[in-house]
Amino acid sequence: MTQELKKILYVEDEIDIQKVVEMVLETIGGYEVLVCSSGQEALEKAADFAPDLCLLDVMMPGMDGPATLQALRKVEGFADKPFAFLTAKTQVEEISRLKALGAIDVIIKPFNPMTLADQVRDIWGQR
Repeated sequence: MTQELKKILYVEDEIDIQKVVEMVLETIGGYEVLVCSSGQEALEKAADFAPDLCLLDVMMPGMDGPATLQALRKVEGFADKPFAFLTAKTQVEEISRLKALGAIDVIIKPFNPMTLADQVRDIWGQR
């Protein structure tokens, strides 16, 4: 039996994008979303939240998305957790690099808020 996607950890430093993603994933997707503004905050809260899926912005001050992924992989229970990135970088080599780090997929910014929940559901199905 396939596990249902219920809880999403979303790490994003831009407040406006945080609000849109949180609203869309909770309202349209029906998911419980924990928003963290930095990789460090995600490290502090991720284990207690126990998400099914982690969505990470790539470009963040301090600990960027790839560094956050690598740090979260060391947290108990996160070694095999599915991750996806959100980024404005659309070059094929950048997307390939992010997938090589262990991401299931990459969501390109700007994304369509009306289809974001479906994109996340599709990513969940790829794991």
